[in-house]
Amino acid sequence: MTTPLRLGIAGLGTVGVGVVKILQRHPDLILARAGRPVEISAVSARSKDKDRGVRLSDYAWEDNPVDLAKRDDVDVVVELIGGDEGPARELVENAIAAGKDVVTANKALLALHGQDLAETAEAQGHVIRFEAAVAGGIPVVKALTEGLAGNEITRVMGVMNGTCNYILTRMESAGLNYQEVFAEADALGYLEADPTLDVGGIDAAHKLALLASIAYGTKVNFAAMDIEGIERITIEDIQQAADMGYRIKLLGVAQRTGRGLESRMSPCLVPATSPLGQLENATNMVVLEGDAAGQIVLRGAGAGEGPTASAVMSDILDIARGTRVSTFGQPAASLMDVAGATVSAPAAFYLRMALVDKPGALAKIATVLGDAGISIDRMRQYGHQDLAAPVLIVTHKTTRDALNHALEGMESTSVLAGRPVAIRIEEV
Repeated sequence: MTTPLRLGIAGLGTVGVGVVKILQRHPDLILARAGRPVEISAVSARSKDKDRGVRLSDYAWEDNPVDLAKRDDVDVVVELIGGDEGPARELVENAIAAGKDVVTANKALLALHGQDLAETAEAQGHVIRFEAAVAGGIPVVKALTEGLAGNEITRVMGVMNGTCNYILTRMESAGLNYQEVFAEADALGYLEADPTLDVGGIDAAHKLALLASIAYGTKVNFAAMDIEGIERITIEDIQQAADMGYRIKLLGVAQRTGRGLESRMSPCLVPATSPLGQLENATNMVVLEGDAAGQIVLRGAGAGEGPTASAVMSDILDIARGTRVSTFGQPAASLMDVAGATVSAPAAFYLRMALVDKPGALAKIATVLGDAGISIDRMRQYGHQDLAAPVLIVTHKTTRDALNHALEGMESTSVLAGRPVAIRIEEV
């Protein structure tokens, strides 16, 4: 009989239990597709006695997850603990040192330490696979490293945090403000223990950093990314954007420009009729653009037991089949340093502001924009609120630097009744 691939699974939360369920439910299917059995040798989690709704008595138990890396009956360590330091990092480093392959769903670990880990693993002829770390059940890592390997990638773009997409679409559909929907999402268990990882854009930025490395052959450099969360988005922004045919998404974009590699995670307006504009609730979507394939749109569940465990299993089956792909699509030692873009690509912007109710206020704002070289595409003025007049402006394409210069100039006009909001409009 063909030698089985033996797993050591660290972390028996939602995803870990999902992997166990798949292996217990489909042993014959996995054998047929992998060409060899895939078995669990040992597991590790915080509590041995917790009822997880799945049979674990057939497997050896390790109180310390790092001990999985030392076991002779483990070929692949499956790290599902999470976190960029502590047991997760120690386990992966020890697994590589012990000559084992690694499958992980840990985007933070790879975004911050992926380059060093990949170089060490590949120097020893081993692999780190992380399909489940980006966009849950969507096979976007495989799409970039394999399906689109013959393309020069021109842009990677997507909604990669289901919690933020849920909050924004729920605000729109229910007419609720950000604080109300944030509390609702928290009650539903959608938020990380540290909510800023979600709503601050950090979780999604980790994922984009990994995709950008694959797409452009660059070293993972999370620190080079521009990150802005959704905390300042109001129900007025959502409603007024909808009036003009747009929806607001926390959008990640990575693209190579004449001034370097631009990588950003920020709220953007997208056309309501576009695939991204029609994305609802906690669903993820990644758009890949290649010079040969054109635009590829991948949509699916970005989290949850089944979808994420499915992604983990895809990596495990590849290893069982003998498929060996470099961690980031090409040898880690050949990846280039990131040359971050000095100036972002030009774009139209949505501006929302409240002006004091006095003659010439709007003319002063238009003059400041004109002096910065920014022309106005569309403008709307809404009903007065107390002593202020809400104004919405959509600019023609401009640079973020020019816009920042204009926003600074507006502060000296004495006609603003509050800080303006500026949101990029992304062409999709």
